[in-house]
Amino acid sequence: MTIDTGKVVTVFGGSGFVGRYLTRALAKRGCRIRVACRRPDLAYHLQPNGNMGQILPVQANLRYPWSIERAVQDADHVINLVGILAKSGKQDFNSLHHEGTRAVAEAAAKIGAPLTQMSAIGADESSDSVYARTKALGEKAAREVLPETIIIRPSIIFGAEDQFFNRFASMSTLSPFLPLIGGGETRFQPVFVADVAEAIAMTVDGKVATGTTYELGGREVMTFREMMDLMLTIIHRRKRFMTIPFKRAATMARMMQMVPGAPLTEDQVKQLRHDNVVSEAAKAEGRTFEAFGIQPRLLEAVLPTYLVRFQPHGQFYRKGPLLNETAEGEPH
Repeated sequence: MTIDTGKVVTVFGGSGFVGRYLTRALAKRGCRIRVACRRPDLAYHLQPNGNMGQILPVQANLRYPWSIERAVQDADHVINLVGILAKSGKQDFNSLHHEGTRAVAEAAAKIGAPLTQMSAIGADESSDSVYARTKALGEKAAREVLPETIIIRPSIIFGAEDQFFNRFASMSTLSPFLPLIGGGETRFQPVFVADVAEAIAMTVDGKVATGTTYELGGREVMTFREMMDLMLTIIHRRKRFMTIPFKRAATMARMMQMVPGAPLTEDQVKQLRHDNVVSEAAKAEGRTFEAFGIQPRLLEAVLPTYLVRFQPHGQFYRKGPLLNETAEGEPH
């Protein structure tokens, strides 16, 4: 589908995982896209194919309102994808998810541009997770400034560059076991990144109701363990599962999170205590992929396309169960 809109769209965080798919979807629509990020040099890989829209990386930092205002100048639509899973220096949850989102909304309001804000399923002002709490505060701030803000809340996102399945598949090539925090019973609704990107792009088309919060989940609800089982089946590896109780996992994460690039933080352990699926209210009110007319792709149909490199040499994915053992305790 190619729609020549000619719109100028500023995408904050456009050089990231979701951003690269979103810029592609917007380029196909003939949009002129400003990819606003702290390191514009990291966005030069975002080049459109053929006769599509233009992509221009621009420098912006959500901690500096003047840079946000410069990035949105004359834009027809503003999209904010910025989000972090762990604090890094001055880039903390509150400054980006909460205050940064407010600054983006204020800049969009100043020029009269609509705003689409990407949040996350589980965003909750009363959550004990600072990630979930600041995501909710960001939503609230955006709506206080621009009541018509469209909020997109996806469940866990998968795709070729994801940091979830790729990380655990890589771990499976090195470790004799895989950890199951809290027994791996937390439920998710994994959603393909290109489907999320298409939904966000459709908010620029003006095809969905504004001032609405949409929850995007895939066609399957799966526990953490079920996702690990599927991943191991696809890469044709057998691993033991090591159950780690939440309390013990929090203690381990507290020690690890001081190390740069730590695989797990205490805040992520808190998030794993809660299911990450589309709410019954969103389903009843049609605030899901249904509103976009999108049939989300199946996890099992996409994972083999990019996890193939983790398969042992000469092995190929064969659909069917691969039994993996569960061990109680903690790694040693």
